[in-house]
This record gives sequence, structure tokens and C-alpha cells, in this order.
Amino acid sequence: MSAVILVTGGHGLVGSAIQHVINTEPVGSRFGRIGGERWVFVGSSDADLRDAKQTKDLFDRYKPTHVIHLAALVGGLFKNMKHNLSFLRDNTLINSNVLNAAHEHDVQKVISCLSTCVFPDAAQPPLDESKIHLGPPHKSNYGYAYAKRMIDVANHAYKEEFGCNFTAAIPTNIFGPHDNFDLEDSHVIPGLIHKCYLAKQNNTPFVVAGTGTPLRQFVYSHDLAKMFIWQLREYNDVEPVIFSVAEDEDISIRCVAEAIVKAVGFKGELKFDTSKADGQYRKPASNAKLMSLIGESFAFTPFDSALQDTVDWFVRNYDNARTGMEPVVDVRLIEEDDLTNIQLEEEVRVADRPVHEFDVVQKMPTSGVDFVVDFNMSTHLQVVPAV
Repeated sequence: MSAVILVTGGHGLVGSAIQHVINTEPVGSRFGRIGGERWVFVGSSDADLRDAKQTKDLFDRYKPTHVIHLAALVGGLFKNMKHNLSFLRDNTLINSNVLNAAHEHDVQKVISCLSTCVFPDAAQPPLDESKIHLGPPHKSNYGYAYAKRMIDVANHAYKEEFGCNFTAAIPTNIFGPHDNFDLEDSHVIPGLIHKCYLAKQNNTPFVVAGTGTPLRQFVYSHDLAKMFIWQLREYNDVEPVIFSVAEDEDISIRCVAEAIVKAVGFKGELKFDTSKADGQYRKPASNAKLMSLIGESFAFTPFDSALQDTVDWFVRNYDNARTGMEPVVDVRLIEEDDLTNIQLEEEVRVADRPVHEFDVVQKMPTSGVDFVVDFNMSTHLQVVPAV
């Protein structure tokens, strides 16, 4: 039977991992390509999913029978704290449009990607699928968290009213090739990989914020991709599933940093800045439901091996990876204000990206460049006037 699987957010960390697994696992195997399947990976250049018409047009174009919905407006802690409304509004629009288009096009199954931030801030560990709606999420990113929570609510409502087969996955801390390695706006592993890489290049200490004692569960993106493929083909319940290693396989930040030192080949000093806060010590999530369904034969990639693969990819692709340090072209300087801030015309683009309301453009006289653009209130990019 033919199937068209549409993957939104298909060029990011998880979408790229699904592409890798589908293309490298044996044809006809549990996680490899199956005859009659057509996989379509789309990104923001294919459609603005906040726009209902563009979303409908995308579904009209590809006529998917199945959808893995990964697309979302995401950002680091400070961006979330400052723009909770934008994260709530934009992600609610994206999710509503995708699910509505899937319903109107009689899509057989939709799997959406949630986040462990959906869980209540005060939830008692271990986190499991029954605790999503037991209290408010953490206040720092409540906009994003509530938008993700509402996917679960919508999935149940679509099933109740129309019989739709919509469900969701809840991954823990993901890492792997094609991650966001921005020093300030990334998750812990890619951020530390980039920091260690620069320390090696510059012969400086590798400094990690905090004591290194907090424990976290990390899931390799290629393993996560297999879980999504399993869920697509074998799971048919509306209730979400946590995608994670076991609770007792969490790893301290210190051990992560030491493993990164080894993987990068860093010979310098590893230091922990204990003046910086650690955050929550441990927030374990149970993968009991996942393992009871996917089967004991499913094996996670050993952490050190997955980390080495990620580091190797990052080093090979440094110039093209998402590091927050890309060269910038085609920017017009319109008005300079006291040499501290400049204003850009509304439709100016930086490295083929539009300058958004979130962005900050500043004079940086000590940085070695004339001006920088800060896309995420931390990512400094050189700005040059267009000729």
C-alpha cells in the first residue's frame, strides 16, 4: 500500500536524523524504507505553517497520508522569557494549521513532537505520560510549553469528534548531527561541544558553567528517529509516549564535559565555574511505556559512541553548522543612532534570513567588526553594507 509521509521541520536535528535512518537502514527492515513509501521532508522555505493557506497548499501539493510534525518556533531560555506570547501564538498557529490540514486531507496518522517542558514544574519524579496536565509548567517558557501541551488536547479532541489518529512523542534531551551549536542559544551538549572546540583552537581553558553535578537523560537523534518510525508504523493510540533512555541512565554534566574533552581531543584545562547556577539537580522521565511497546530488542546507541559521531560531524561541518557565527552578507545600513544602535529597513535580509522583531543590531567597537546582528539576543553576526 502506498504512503506519503510528510515531515515538517524536516531539515532540523530530528528531521535530518529521520532522513539518515530511513536512507541507511536495510530496505524492508523495521526502520528502513518500505516499498510504496514516499518520504517528503519540508522546511520553512516550503511553507510558513503559521499561515493557514500556505499550510493547506503544502498539503495539497504533496497529499500526505501520514505526517510527522516537528516544525516549531524554538529558542533559548532568554528568548523564551522575553517572548512568551510570541512562542505561544506562533506555535499555536503552526500546530492548529497542521492538524486542521491533516484532518481536512484525511491523513491517516499524525505524530507531533512535544517536549518535556510540557510537564508541570512541581511534578513529582519520575515524569510519565499521565502527569502532563497536573499543574502549570515552569514560568520561564510557559508560552512554548502551553502551545505544546495543547497539541495533546487537540489530538484527543480530533479523535473524539472526528475519529482522527493523531498522537505525540515527548523526547528528553536530544543531541546529534545537525543540532544547533550556538554558544548561547543551544542545549547543553551542542553548546559544550562548540565551547570545547573553540578552547582547543584557541588554547584556552574549557569552562563549564556550574558544578557539573546535575543529572540529565540524553537521547541520540538517530535513536530518536527510529522511535518516530516505530511510532509511525506500529503505534495507534492517542496517548503520547516519552522517548528517552531509562531513568538510571542519566549522566552528570561533569561526565558529559569529560566525554566531550575526550571526543574533541582537547588537552587543555577543564574548569567548572561554580559561581553559575546548576539548575534542577535531576528531573528523571520514565521510558517504561516506550520499552513495553517497542520491545526489549530495541537498543540505544552507547552515549560515548553517539557523542563521538556528533563531534565528528560538527568538526567536519563547522563552516556550515548552526554555530551562530555564520558570515553575513547583503545588509543595508539605513540609519545610525549615536553609534550604539542602527535601524534596518523592514525587509532587509541577513544571510538570506529576514530580520525579525526579536533581532538586535548594535555597534560593537571592541569586537573587531563594525556592526553585529543578534538574532537570539546572543548570536553575534557581522553586518556589512550591501554594495
